[in-house]
Amino acid sequence: MALAATVVLGTTLSGCSGGADPAPGPAPSAATTPSGPAGTVTGSVWVAEEEGDSLTVVDAATDEVVTTLTGVDSPHNVQVGRDGTTVYTVTGEDRVIAIDQGTYAVRAVAPTGSAPAHVIDAPNGKVYVTDAGDGTLSVFEASGLRPAGRIELGGMPHGLRPAAGGSVIVVADTEAGVIHLIDPATDRVTGAVPVGAGPAQVAVSADGRFAYAGTTEPAAVVKVDLSARAVVATVAVPAAPVQLYLTPDERTVVSADQGTRQQPGNTLSVIDTTEMTVRAAVGTGAGPHGVVIDPSGTRAWVTNTYDDTVSVIDLPSLSAVATVPVGERPNGVSFSPRPTAATAPSAGLTLPPPAVTQDGSGEEHPDEHGP
Repeated sequence: MALAATVVLGTTLSGCSGGADPAPGPAPSAATTPSGPAGTVTGSVWVAEEEGDSLTVVDAATDEVVTTLTGVDSPHNVQVGRDGTTVYTVTGEDRVIAIDQGTYAVRAVAPTGSAPAHVIDAPNGKVYVTDAGDGTLSVFEASGLRPAGRIELGGMPHGLRPAAGGSVIVVADTEAGVIHLIDPATDRVTGAVPVGAGPAQVAVSADGRFAYAGTTEPAAVVKVDLSARAVVATVAVPAAPVQLYLTPDERTVVSADQGTRQQPGNTLSVIDTTEMTVRAAVGTGAGPHGVVIDPSGTRAWVTNTYDDTVSVIDLPSLSAVATVPVGERPNGVSFSPRPTAATAPSAGLTLPPPAVTQDGSGEEHPDEHGP
């Protein structure tokens, strides 16, 4: 049932600050948990920490940090793979990495284009990486991250998501103010839809009929009819949004309203996708950036990029129930139904040097490691 008025719910935050630390020590193991429903979701939550040079793994059932993986340069985004065993992340060294969820071993590493932003594992068996620095989309076979092509987009592609049914991949272009449409069967661009200033990420319905994107000026979420290739509805949110995520029933899309460092946002907007109205604005930490929802639609996890925490949101009650301290400048976040692996509080990823090998044709190939 839609709420009659916007509700802003505060959260007790444990902020972290200080200078850049390229190799942080063990992350705190306990969450600050206000009164609220007990955690009932099992699985793990992966967080990319761009200024911490690390990935943090959180137990979804207890809201506690299990381990922090160090040694990955400036990861902006992280994505749990469709096979249930692999996690992908992009790095500041222009690479994409595949990590084994069970052992935290590096499975494969491959070069991308300039300034990779986001990575997805699509239903067609390919991995796609947006190269924000050179306006391209790098394509890999999911098995071994073998190069499978490069798609020219122009502008500054950032966030992207596929339709679960496999019909389309939608890419947000922050510079051009459009969303690009990719046919996964051919890896060809089929069109672009203007949506407004600065879209950073999208959410896409399973059937590929609708997409949702955030805009910065004004701060809003737009609904796009992908068949008509037009914006069909717009709703204002409290601060410029970054990531969005659909609930499993697709009746709701949530928006992480980051704002700016000078004027940070502190809400997760909960939006009715039919009426395109804000049902609630749930309080988060400073600068909410990434958001993910578990497959049951019960919990959302929001990375707070300006206070180094993750807010845990109970969606049925529209309340923040925990705040988890993580590494510096958390950005991307992804959920896995797999339980967390037992390990030490901190572990280093073993990565090869950034250099890549070339064959006689001059094509770059990934380095493969582990099982």
